[in-house]
Amino acid sequence: MLTAFARAFKTPDLRKKLLFTLGIIVIYRVGTHVPIPGVSYKNVQTCMDAASSTQGLFGLVNMFSGGALLQITIFALGIMPYITASIILQLLTVVIPRLEALKKEGSAGTAKITQYTRYLTVALAILQGTGLVATARSGALFQGCPVANQIVPDQSIFVTITMVITMTAGTAIVMWLGELITDRGIGNGMSILMFISIAATFPSALWTIKKTGDLAGGWIEFGTVILVGLVMVGLVVFVEQAQRRIPVQYAKRMIGRRSYGGTSTYIPLKVNQAGVIPVIFASSLLYIPALVAQFAGGNSGWKTWINDHLTKGNHPYYIVSYFLLIVFFAFFYVAISFNPEEVADNMKKYGGFIPGIRAGRPTAEYLSYVLNRITWPGSLYLGLIALVPTMALVGFGASQNFPFGGTSILIIVGVGLETVKQIESQLQQRNYEGFLR
Repeated sequence: MLTAFARAFKTPDLRKKLLFTLGIIVIYRVGTHVPIPGVSYKNVQTCMDAASSTQGLFGLVNMFSGGALLQITIFALGIMPYITASIILQLLTVVIPRLEALKKEGSAGTAKITQYTRYLTVALAILQGTGLVATARSGALFQGCPVANQIVPDQSIFVTITMVITMTAGTAIVMWLGELITDRGIGNGMSILMFISIAATFPSALWTIKKTGDLAGGWIEFGTVILVGLVMVGLVVFVEQAQRRIPVQYAKRMIGRRSYGGTSTYIPLKVNQAGVIPVIFASSLLYIPALVAQFAGGNSGWKTWINDHLTKGNHPYYIVSYFLLIVFFAFFYVAISFNPEEVADNMKKYGGFIPGIRAGRPTAEYLSYVLNRITWPGSLYLGLIALVPTMALVGFGASQNFPFGGTSILIIVGVGLETVKQIESQLQQRNYEGFLR
């Protein structure tokens, strides 16, 4: 593999793409440490040192921003608005006929949908930036910190608008940097920035586990977490690469003097067809009651119940709700992203059929049957992976410091595999060996 890396940097155009990607990553990481105007950097660092764990309500967004959210920097929102906008547009494509027609128009329709995604990203950035500034001003961003109310010393309207505009502009810059990587670098730009944001939180989380450990100065806990992480990575790689291949045979057709078709191929149905989307959906849905309770006044009974049952990661209600929501959204997302009737119609149109299955409706029913069967283990796998930090909470007492689990490990492995495949394909185009012999 090291030889392959050396050959990649010896290839002029591939070296240029890799260096360009690394340069964009450096710019992105620098931006995650530049505070926005109107924020007391000293008070923020005081609250960061006092709070040993990330607030559960903002944990997901803080992870996607590489820890920039709680530091209230210019890239505080990170790529979360873009991810949310992309998911919303993908769901609306199934509901709104106009968007579905655009999706079928090819590159022109895709460009239009991308433009809508950018507009929605800016709108969501304004909304989330306003919410973050309001939370920081109220002192709710760092609960229990003595100077939490002094993070934004000047709470005038002008300073508040300046902070929101700065964070919105930062989100637009992050979106632009991701598109630059996609066009001129290696891999999908947004995925690469997401990978870097999550990976940047690993060293501090691992070192915190070592410092807070009791056995042999924390080294036993540190080694245990590393070992569990390696096992988790191996398991995720195995399942993410697993697929059910449905054989498809195309009949031979004579057009003039040429014969077309007569080939055999397959439809790859992944065990985890939904990817990491169900985990994001379930996390976001569980954060809504906690968000409502946090901003609600008084100490009513429903607010106390939510704080006791749906905000603590080790509570049975939270665990069961989280697991069931992941399973539900796994089936829901697969149902809207893969249409067996459309696949069966396309196969019938081009003379394809599954051996032993009639073309048309029987083919669609067979694909639905197979898809439902492989979605069950995929959804259960997602639920178990997502609950690994909760198991760490019970075992180690600090789930927020456990990096290998849930959304983070799924994204790290998925993006890593796709990026390596792209580099390997470009190496093989130049008659070089890939990463794996």
